[in-house]
Amino acid sequence: MTNTPSGKKPSGSDDGGLSAGLQRLATDDGAPLRIGARLRNYFLTGLIIVGPVTLTIYIIWWVINVTDAWLKPFVPRIYLPDTYLPFAVPGIGLLFGILFLTVTGALAANLLGRSLISFGEMALDRMPIVRNVYRALKQFFESLVSASASGTQQGFQKVGLIEFPSKGLWSIVFVTGETKGEINIAQPGGEEDLLTVFMPTGIVPPTGFICFVPRRDVKFLKMSVEDAAKIVMSAGMVVPDYEARLKQLAERGIRTETKRPPPPGTTPEGGT
Repeated sequence: MTNTPSGKKPSGSDDGGLSAGLQRLATDDGAPLRIGARLRNYFLTGLIIVGPVTLTIYIIWWVINVTDAWLKPFVPRIYLPDTYLPFAVPGIGLLFGILFLTVTGALAANLLGRSLISFGEMALDRMPIVRNVYRALKQFFESLVSASASGTQQGFQKVGLIEFPSKGLWSIVFVTGETKGEINIAQPGGEEDLLTVFMPTGIVPPTGFICFVPRRDVKFLKMSVEDAAKIVMSAGMVVPDYEARLKQLAERGIRTETKRPPPPGTTPEGGT
């Protein structure tokens, strides 16, 4: 390890897997902290490390319990381990739910399954209010599954900035693609080149505004969708490392160039 003239580690070093921000909690401008301040910073460091892990485990446990509460009553008791064991086994409802969805998808792939689904949809289409709710939910789930199955090609493609809510104030938006359909044909404001963007409302990213913005008014960023989501969910307290992102993009470009086949009529060494 290389030391600086002052005897401290270089700023880019990593001690025990902790970030530089956590390491700075132990010192103040290079001067040792007092016992009270040091104990306080140790507590905050422990909170930063344990907090996310605890909340993640709690959320997973909550999802499993809620799913079990919904689906376990529909599972025959002969298939429940609780029937044979003196304690409850968590996750059985979730497991049977995944199995049920898989079997339903397999049945829908054959003629009989498609016929049953068509019959069910015809029955729902005859119900005045139910059919509107069903169609909206079906379209939402189709879009969600398509975006997940095909990566970012159908989902959030890029991250950008637009001036909102007033001039000089900028907000993060997720670009979903070019505006199509009737909205594009209507050309609101005489604009022909529009982009569809989603503007999240702060700490609650599932909620937000769907905006149709001229392409020239969107300032694109090289930031990934995940990094932008971190900024939104943390109210701006978590800012991604821009230099690390540029390095990642450069390495990805080098790998792409390496895998790209040579032009026709040339050898891999660049000869003819």
